[in-house]
Amino acid sequence: MSFENINLINPIKKALTEEGYTIPTPIQKQAIPIIFEKKDLLGCAQTGTGKTAAFAVPILQILFNEKNDGDKRRIIRSLIITPTRELAIQIGDSFSAYGRHTGLKNLVVFGGVPQRAQTDKLRAGVDILIATPGRLLDLMSQNYINLQHIKLFVLDEADRMLDMGFINDVKKIISKLPTKRQSLFFSATMPAEIVKLAKTILVNPVKIEVTPESPTVEAIKQSLYYVAKSDKKALLIHLLKDTAIASALVFTRTKHGADNVVKFLNSAKVFSEAIHGNKSQNARQRALNNFKSKRTRVLVATDIAARGIDIDELSHVINFEIPNIPETYIHRIGRTGRAGLGGVALSLCDTEEKAFLKDINKLISVPIPVVENHPFVLTGFEVQKSKQLMPKSSNGKFKTHGNNASTKSKSERWKRSSGKAWSNRDRN
Repeated sequence: MSFENINLINPIKKALTEEGYTIPTPIQKQAIPIIFEKKDLLGCAQTGTGKTAAFAVPILQILFNEKNDGDKRRIIRSLIITPTRELAIQIGDSFSAYGRHTGLKNLVVFGGVPQRAQTDKLRAGVDILIATPGRLLDLMSQNYINLQHIKLFVLDEADRMLDMGFINDVKKIISKLPTKRQSLFFSATMPAEIVKLAKTILVNPVKIEVTPESPTVEAIKQSLYYVAKSDKKALLIHLLKDTAIASALVFTRTKHGADNVVKFLNSAKVFSEAIHGNKSQNARQRALNNFKSKRTRVLVATDIAARGIDIDELSHVINFEIPNIPETYIHRIGRTGRAGLGGVALSLCDTEEKAFLKDINKLISVPIPVVENHPFVLTGFEVQKSKQLMPKSSNGKFKTHGNNASTKSKSERWKRSSGKAWSNRDRN
């Protein structure tokens, strides 16, 4: 199925052709016709599935077909809420690219920067508003934004809104929306509170769940290093001495851990920066821009902060700490190997992370290949054929750690798609 088979208007077809896109991703194939039918939608999609285009393209077409006369002031008819500045900017770029021939105007508003430039554009009038919750509520309280004309509402990355403590802000915004509207709700996972929120927003929604053929991107070369926790820093520095690692996105589980990694890498003269929730918007954007422009070789991130990172030709992802939720591993390594390009994912595993690794191997169906020849190989342990790390007891038999029972997700999780991203612009 190509975009020619979807009933798109010529201005959008032209933009897609100029962007070089011909084949929609699975979520786009399912979502676009549903949105055209004016139905509410509940979608579960992970990074790199083309989710932004799945709602941006039909929103642009619907608003174009209902466009105001040229002599009328533009009013906000579509609102997209997303948790971070980085995601908001990416979504804005996508609307600009796909809608370049429609005459529709979009605006991105977010906090951490002076509001004057944003309020000037609001006064001039916009059709589509992409916003982070805090700045949106602030501008609403100052009467710069009126939501009474919203026809299409999108809540993107709902689970991340929950993680970042934005759910109450989201509820306040929703209370100001017209009752009669079309709502689109997207989340990578569906914990109980998110399901409850969805029920308050959506009316008889169509559910979309894209099931992957394989949970990992085949183009990514994965490797596993068993190492003592105390040797992880030295091993990471050793790995980064390889000039083949042109750029590396290093993952930690906590904000403190990210700052700690940056500190010891910079001490070793490996220039790096961190991006996480405790950083200001300006600091996060500056670190991301430095990484994209290759002024910074290593970017250290937490999982929540990295959800909005969109980087072309990222050569390596390094898991300094193994994620405690197996699906998070898929999200992490999916940052490389974009749009069919090759990529490398390296994971450093200590004894305390054995259970996490077991769950990851179960999810991806095949064990991650183990690198046994490196300067910091963990001693006193043997690798079974399945490549699972197991300590030996005094009698020579393998034993397990009672405190490291397999970690399970805290909530029922939907299956996720690992389909390739539709475009360089359209990656969440």
